[in-house]
Amino acid sequence: MIIMTNQSLYRRRVLLAAGALLAQTLCGSFAAAQTQDYPNRPIRVIVPFAPGGVVDVTARLLTQKMTERLGWSFIVENKPGGNGFIAVTQAAKAAPDGYTLLAAHTGEFAVNPALFANVPYDLDRDFSAITMISDTPMLLVANAKEPYNTIPELVAAAKKEPGKVAFSSPGNGSVNHIAGEWFAIEAGVKLLHVPYKGGAPAVAAVASGEVPLGVVAVPAVMPHVQSGRVKVLGVTTSRRAAYKDDWVPASESGIKIDASNWVGLFAPKGVPAGIVSKLQAEVSSTLQQPDVKKRFADAGAEVGGMSSLAFADRIRKDASRYKDVVKKGNIKPE
Repeated sequence: MIIMTNQSLYRRRVLLAAGALLAQTLCGSFAAAQTQDYPNRPIRVIVPFAPGGVVDVTARLLTQKMTERLGWSFIVENKPGGNGFIAVTQAAKAAPDGYTLLAAHTGEFAVNPALFANVPYDLDRDFSAITMISDTPMLLVANAKEPYNTIPELVAAAKKEPGKVAFSSPGNGSVNHIAGEWFAIEAGVKLLHVPYKGGAPAVAAVASGEVPLGVVAVPAVMPHVQSGRVKVLGVTTSRRAAYKDDWVPASESGIKIDASNWVGLFAPKGVPAGIVSKLQAEVSSTLQQPDVKKRFADAGAEVGGMSSLAFADRIRKDASRYKDVVKKGNIKPE
């Protein structure tokens, strides 16, 4: 049996404390060195959609401009399918070293948790939200021949014929669909949802008069607005767009909705805080470049760049509100 004296115990505690302090110092020094040296090789950005979609285009524009500004190297990798589950799960399981990131949008982190009972990933458990890249309102539009030109006129028409005024969206359970149902709930009307397979056919249906209304993305509808076949009744956000302040938010008619389609950048949980902070700062600085802001504005979007904490808070609020709309509107995934 070994009997330790008080002095021996004291020495042991001092050594253990010194060892812990040394380990902590070494870990801190290593993390600082990692951050200072980051990045020293290409960064892979996983996108849950095929090339050409809004998330893909956004990710490629951002990474191109960051390469021009900083000399960093990026590889954008498209992993479509499975409601985004495939790509997001892969990103969540990647090594937490900052060399695999995820570009995703409202659908993966705010809509999917509201729609599906079992989502194989969780924002707080699996990811660090870096920052929002862009934020795009959706437009509530009507065929040019419809008798209503404003949101109050639409609401009055819908109240006269409950369930008969139809609106198109890019698909059942899309954020556009949820925004349309949210509008109906807050306006106290019943609208008929007509899902299409994508934004282009949803817009074409309004332009042709197949359906009177649509909740659609800005880029897809603008050619039809410019041709005079479609008119904009308002936007689904709570404030006017900086680049188009004559689009009236539904909230100005007393209909309190605030739905938009944002794209953001995420890192797997465990990436050093210094790297996350560095990414947030450099993305934000890149987004403030005048040519970058113009490119996004031309596509109907405003640039992001908010803090990581603010972005994560925004996602949680969106997810909570959409979950409430999904329940009230009895929305089911396809």
